[in-house]
Order: sequence, then C-alpha cells, then structure tokens
Amino acid sequence: MKSKDSDDEESSGDSMGEMERELEAEKKRNDDLLIRLKYAQADLENYRKRTDRELAEARDSSVRNLLAGLLVVQDEMDMAAEHSVGGADSGEVKEGVEMVRKKLASVLESAGVERIECVGRPFDPSLHEAVEKVQGDSPGEDIVVEEVRPGFTFRGQLLRPSMVKVELASKEAKQEAKASE
Repeated sequence: MKSKDSDDEESSGDSMGEMERELEAEKKRNDDLLIRLKYAQADLENYRKRTDRELAEARDSSVRNLLAGLLVVQDEMDMAAEHSVGGADSGEVKEGVEMVRKKLASVLESAGVERIECVGRPFDPSLHEAVEKVQGDSPGEDIVVEEVRPGFTFRGQLLRPSMVKVELASKEAKQEAKASE
C-alpha cells in the first residue's frame, strides 16, 4: 500500500508535468503569434510602400496631363507671337503675347519640363517624330535639320516628342557604318 506522501508526490509530479506541457504549449503559441505579427508588420510596410508609389505615379500622371495641355497653350502663344497682325495696336498686342508666352515657359520650366534640343543632332525615334525626310549627304547618321514643333520631357520622361525634318544620311555612309560595326 502506498503512503499518503507518495500519493501527494505523484499528484504533484503529474501536475508539474502537466504544467510544463501547458508552458511548452503556451511558448509555441507565443512563438506562432510572434511570427504572425512579424508577417503582418511586413505586409503593412509593403502595403504602405506600394500605396505611396501608386500615389506618386498618379500624381505624376495628373501633372503630365496638365503640362501636356499647357504645352498646347504655349504652342498657340508662339503662333500668336509669330503671326500677329499689323495695325496700330499690333506692337502692344505682340508684346503682351510675348510676355505671357515667356511667363508660361518659365512656369513649365520650374515644374520640371525641359525642351528637347534636336536641331543638328542625330535623329532619335524615341524623342523625335519625323514629319519630313530629305535626302542628304551627311556621313553616317540621319540628322535633324529643322524643328517643326518642339518636344519636351518631364522629369526625364518623354512628355511630347519633337516634330522634326530629318536629313537622311547617304546610303554609302550608312553601309560603311554598318560594315565597320
């Protein structure tokens, strides 16, 4: 027969073992919750970054659309300045149009719009739109000889291509350039 003390030891040993198992189960549960919390924090941070990026893209798109519309206004101001009609007030009108045109150009420039310099440079289809091609004898490359409508970039991205007249390189020069590559 077992003594009362040995029964107490057994029951306390059982309860200690049970408590240790419960403690281990709680540790595992806490570890699992900690891992889930870390994943949730990472997901939240990724969400913040993605929404910030999408917001910036939407803002840039809106600004590009506005600037493209203003470029049309600038084109019309340029035409008005070039073709002002003669008359008593034409000098004053031309001067006023020129002031507005310069102010608009200044505002566009301060917003990050840059004019594409193209005359005398090699034709680049990613920046230029050829509206006329003339045969030439320039060596090697097609060269822009005239700008019909200016092109612009906004923060390094093409806003509007330049419309240009291009002098085509001679066929012999192009063949020599290909042969040397």
